Amino acid sequence: MYQTPDFIKRCVLNPILDGDKVSVHYPAVQTYNAGITKYNGKYVMIFRNDYGISKDDFQWADLQTNLGMATSDDGIHWAVDPKPCLDIRTEEISRVYDPRLTVIEGKCYICFALGTHHGVCGGIAVTEDFSHFDILSTTVPDNRNMVLFPEKIGGKFMRLERPFPMYSRGCEAFDLWSSCSPDCRYWGDTELILGAEKIPYCSPKSKIGPGAPPVRTPYGWLCAIHAVEKSEKELNTWKKPWNKIYYAGLMLLDLDDPRKVLAVSQNPLLVPETEYETDGMRGGVIFPGGMILEDSGEVKIYYGAADTVECLATADLGDLIKFVRNE
Repeated sequence: MYQTPDFIKRCVLNPILDGDKVSVHYPAVQTYNAGITKYNGKYVMIFRNDYGISKDDFQWADLQTNLGMATSDDGIHWAVDPKPCLDIRTEEISRVYDPRLTVIEGKCYICFALGTHHGVCGGIAVTEDFSHFDILSTTVPDNRNMVLFPEKIGGKFMRLERPFPMYSRGCEAFDLWSSCSPDCRYWGDTELILGAEKIPYCSPKSKIGPGAPPVRTPYGWLCAIHAVEKSEKELNTWKKPWNKIYYAGLMLLDLDDPRKVLAVSQNPLLVPETEYETDGMRGGVIFPGGMILEDSGEVKIYYGAADTVECLATADLGDLIKFVRNE
């Protein structure tokens, strides 16, 4: 049985954002899986907002999703903008969700998933005002959980991603890959970074993938990942069945060559333990979406809990490095 290490401190105000706080402005039921960054002196959050469903009568066909925005002076207390910031719907695209934010050369890039009638695609857009988004690229199905490095590597943009092929692997065994681009539009040089079989807290024939965008440290690129363990018992959920536990983990990549893995935590960094992590639309889920390294050495770790609410935990950088190195 895994446990969250003692050096991780959950915010006493958790959840820091939920559907009740957002529904003051527009329809919201689940508010989670947010991307968070610092931009122009403020903390900025873009969150996934699900609506059109309810806990008591949950029907996937009724689910609708848009992306909302909130800002903060301290990264803890958040003010929600009065309307969603991004909602993509076309004849082919049904929704946009699961954003991740990265600031590169003064612009904010957002990675997101697109639900389409022919599979899930990953997308990347860029903005300077969070009102106008220039969509730079979308993938073919099926790819998602994309995160960008906060600086170019060897003159190129670089991302981590989790394609999820069912035919070639014959099961839900998904791994963590990387790709590069000269302009954030055309991507290639794709390589495997980390296989699911390398993570002890990932069940055989299950999945891992990126979580929060990488953070530069003196020791390497610190990257939050997600890993899935399949439970023998059914977990709390609004729509049964559900038996997947999502953990947050860590890996450390080389600063000059991020395709080189320096270390991987052999235990989860965050384990679903509190009520807001174990009871929700999908109980037992922790999904890291943002990490911010403060000048003090504190690291803020933002994560979606139970696919329902957005939460915050903190840790000292030194403790995280020891943990990922398994010291």
